[in-house]
Amino acid sequence: MVLEQRNLSRMLETAIVAARLAGQRAMEEIKYLKVSIKNDSELVTQADARCQQIIVDRIKETYPDHGFLAEETGEGKIFKQPPRGTELLWWVIDPIDGTNNFAHRMLLFTISIAVMYQGEPIVGVVFEPATDSMFTAVKGGEAQLNARRINASQESMDKFSSIGLDSHFDDGVPRWASQIIRQTRFRNLGTTALQLAYVAKGSLAATIVNCAKVWDIAAGLLIAETAGAMVSDWQGGKVFPIDLEKYQGKELPVVAANKKTHPQILQLLKSKTA
Repeated sequence: MVLEQRNLSRMLETAIVAARLAGQRAMEEIKYLKVSIKNDSELVTQADARCQQIIVDRIKETYPDHGFLAEETGEGKIFKQPPRGTELLWWVIDPIDGTNNFAHRMLLFTISIAVMYQGEPIVGVVFEPATDSMFTAVKGGEAQLNARRINASQESMDKFSSIGLDSHFDDGVPRWASQIIRQTRFRNLGTTALQLAYVAKGSLAATIVNCAKVWDIAAGLLIAETAGAMVSDWQGGKVFPIDLEKYQGKELPVVAANKKTHPQILQLLKSKTA
């Protein structure tokens, strides 16, 4: 299968429309939240499943034979529909990234949609409805925010730089994270996709993700890398390809950072995790 620029552009437009529709619905639903706990560890609202259905339905209007991998089923399980036919493309969806924020009526959440081919993202959209911020990228193209090009920063990791951290440290804050907290203006936005998008536009020098799932990072990593950032796992290896047929929710520790900060982060992780 040959993916031409016009194919990527068409999928990007579909993702943008789907993200906007879901974002509009989420902004309406936040006024009337019903919150529950799934898997004994995560909050979920009625809006997650409704927004996901809006996204899937919109995409299927144009691409009925493509595959889908998404966070919600309403039963605490992964939503997965393998592709049919010859176009082995997957749409990887997080209908509300930042559900904990959303459940507390904090307007800091995103809709994340990626298209993956041969285990790698080729289209990515991260939409923040509250600010109408649409981050986009296609493989081989440029990263954009609201149709304007964005680039990762050139900051080093110092007392003036902002570094994104996760908030999930089950065994206490590790030494490497403590050092980042002491040395930088660390941030946790509560939405992995947005933190990755902020690396892409230079607002964060780096973000370190402990326990993301593929739907949290697929779009954001593509956008960050397309903007000139470096992306890797914690050992400096490749994050992709990922076999979506076999994927069952494995956690994926990743780093996205500008070219100056990325080696600093990796060195810190290697020296502080021993």
